[in-house]
Amino acid sequence: MRIILTLLRKDFANFIRDKAAVSLTFLVPVALIYIFGQVFGLNRKDSGPTGIRLAVVNQSDNPAAQQLVDALKAEKSFRVLTNRVNPDKSERPLTEEDLRPMIRNRDFRFALIIPRDVIATRGVGLHLRILSDPRNDIETQTVNGLLQKAIFSNVPQLLGQSLQTSARKHLGNPRLDQFNGELAAAVTKAFGGDVEETKQALAEGDFGLSALGAAGQSGQQGASADFFAKVVKIENEQVVGKDVKSPEATRVVGGWAMMFLLFALSHSAAAFFEEKKAGLFQRLLSAPVRRAHILWSRFLYGVLLGLVQLTALFFAGRLMYGIDVLGNFGNLVVVCTAAAAACTAFGMLLAAISPTAAAANGLATFLVLTMSATGGAWFPVSFMPEFMQTIARFTLVYWSMEGFSQVLWAGQSFLQILPTVGVLLGITAGVMAVAVWRFNRGAIFD
Repeated sequence: MRIILTLLRKDFANFIRDKAAVSLTFLVPVALIYIFGQVFGLNRKDSGPTGIRLAVVNQSDNPAAQQLVDALKAEKSFRVLTNRVNPDKSERPLTEEDLRPMIRNRDFRFALIIPRDVIATRGVGLHLRILSDPRNDIETQTVNGLLQKAIFSNVPQLLGQSLQTSARKHLGNPRLDQFNGELAAAVTKAFGGDVEETKQALAEGDFGLSALGAAGQSGQQGASADFFAKVVKIENEQVVGKDVKSPEATRVVGGWAMMFLLFALSHSAAAFFEEKKAGLFQRLLSAPVRRAHILWSRFLYGVLLGLVQLTALFFAGRLMYGIDVLGNFGNLVVVCTAAAAACTAFGMLLAAISPTAAAANGLATFLVLTMSATGGAWFPVSFMPEFMQTIARFTLVYWSMEGFSQVLWAGQSFLQILPTVGVLLGITAGVMAVAVWRFNRGAIFD
């Protein structure tokens, strides 16, 4: 028994000394649990997406239309934009003509237009328009649901105003009370509630449904939603990506490709330690070779390997799912090269700062998984709290996916993708500067 306990202490001592094993056992799971908890709103009062930019153009002079805008502004999931900033920093109200170019320019991905004819001129009904760039399907479905919720919550008043105005015009005030009574009886028969309260709500332009109160059981709520769907006409216009082949695969392939590339190039950093252990560095430095030469040659190797891997993954997506890779192939190569350079610089930094191959692999696993989760490779960035959305914009995964989306989803030109490519190259330059500095001052011989 004593021998078993001695061996047990030995195993725990070896485990504690292995920082990579400790981080993979405790740090990585805790970090991922925290990220997933933030995304799904565990112990958060403000669960759900936050800060989604929504442009709103209100062309109607109906007071209830402005109440709908105010309701959207109060929705925490949205950051409602109603003004446009001019080059001289002055502001003016957004117009419908502004929306489509700004969506294509990625200023925002969703816009709501409340037209002048928001209330139908004949009969009872509403007319609204939604413009979108649905490059993330989960986010798009969520936004549509939130918009419908806000619209349906404010539709009764708009419908009620339309109904009362039309009824008063055609029936006159004396017969309007009788009309409201008969309509209240029909509404309460279909949905439940008190007839007098519903009649009073109708007279106030509420269409009567808010008076149902606790009567809104699940079946009645479903009937109410079906009713609204028939009287509310929502036109949906996809501004960007409507001609994309295989949109579902096109949306996600960039995130998968980046995660696998990061793993491949990060683990290749272990080759540094194998070459160091074999004495290769000592032999190379005895020739007219400097440390920077070794690091930059490894960097170029990583960029070329990463470019080949990304290209192969995208062509595999083309063969399996029909992704249009050739339609904008030149710009795709540019983005892939910049992404591969940033990933390679990341691997070089790990090799330069890690004391052992095991430590490099453990740190790589932790950073790759956390960057993939926070950078948008697994789920929409908008589903995270705002402070994590800010962190996401400092990750190379976020900017790589932005570049892939611009090329494969939006089909943008070289000039349009240049800012994103510039950010990736800036990340590369900054990380490589630290890696070269650390490599030139670190111990290169065992």
